[in-house]
Amino acid sequence: MILHRYFARRFAITFAATFGGFFLLMLLIDLVEQLRRFGGDASFAEVLQLSLLNLPDGLYGIMPLIMVLATIAMFLGLARSSEMVVTRAAGRSALKALIAPIIVTLLIGAVAVAVFNPLVAATSKEFEAREAALKSGGPSVLSISSGGLWLRQGSDTSQTVIRAARTNLDGTELQDVTFLTFTPTGGPTRRIEAATATLTPGAWTLIDAKVWPLDRARVAEQWATTHAELRIPSTLTADEIRDSFGAPSSIPIWELPAFIDRLEVAGFSATRHAVWMHMELALPLFLLAMVLIGSAFTMRHQRGGRTGVMVLTAVLICFALFFLRNFAQILGENGQIPPILAAWAPPIAAIGAALGLLLHTEDG
Repeated sequence: MILHRYFARRFAITFAATFGGFFLLMLLIDLVEQLRRFGGDASFAEVLQLSLLNLPDGLYGIMPLIMVLATIAMFLGLARSSEMVVTRAAGRSALKALIAPIIVTLLIGAVAVAVFNPLVAATSKEFEAREAALKSGGPSVLSISSGGLWLRQGSDTSQTVIRAARTNLDGTELQDVTFLTFTPTGGPTRRIEAATATLTPGAWTLIDAKVWPLDRARVAEQWATTHAELRIPSTLTADEIRDSFGAPSSIPIWELPAFIDRLEVAGFSATRHAVWMHMELALPLFLLAMVLIGSAFTMRHQRGGRTGVMVLTAVLICFALFFLRNFAQILGENGQIPPILAAWAPPIAAIGAALGLLLHTEDG
């Protein structure tokens, strides 16, 4: 038990040191980038806040790399000090020595999904909002709620809020739709309800529409008009509507199931978000695979030589696994394979292969 506590503490300290090193390095790199982009429009304090808000997303993305480097650093240190030799001489196999790092890795993965993921989502949203403010841009044009979906489009003379009960996969065909037009000062000027609205280049085409003028001097129902077909000018495009969803990583893991349900009720495809949710849930296993791969190549004694080759091989295999995971994610998002298979197959396969290599190395 004492030995397990020692290995657990040693691995946790090594991981924290590696994480801290990447934190400082990425902060400096991002700070230089934000100064280049907004140095003339914002103070240094504002730019530093932007970098700090953008940093969690970058660190979360390279968590597997940090994990494998921490694993390699720990076991190289143990091999250099001959502690692994003493451990084996005391009757403890290398696989038993991995129990403590495995437990720590699973705990780190669980904390990353449960705590770090919502933190990344919150900081990413705040970063995008501040970045848009510095760019003098507008907020997202689309929002999904239990009451349907909401769109916003604007021009120099008016702002229009669009609500629809359902839509197609890309948001260009709306059903049971309502258009509310406002003046730049915020007063309503017109309300339109239609059975369907289709986004065409430069305009919405409304079918079976009824228009109410919201002028205080007139009774709206008395002056209402109906149209079999009506065109409303629009600057929106299908790409803008799709992009307004943002990345699935901007939604906390605890809110993803409800958001996926709202997407499906509204008529959108939630495959991309379902794949992301399963990949987040599988993150602890993916981190475990990185630890097993890193340890499989670095637990041997350094007097055997070829330490650099072994370290390079471990890093390259982990990079290959990382790209395989991303490739599976793309296949899952495109509907080529089920989301569960896309998220869970790469880490499980990597864990099996790493355990096989460890058993072969230790037991022949």
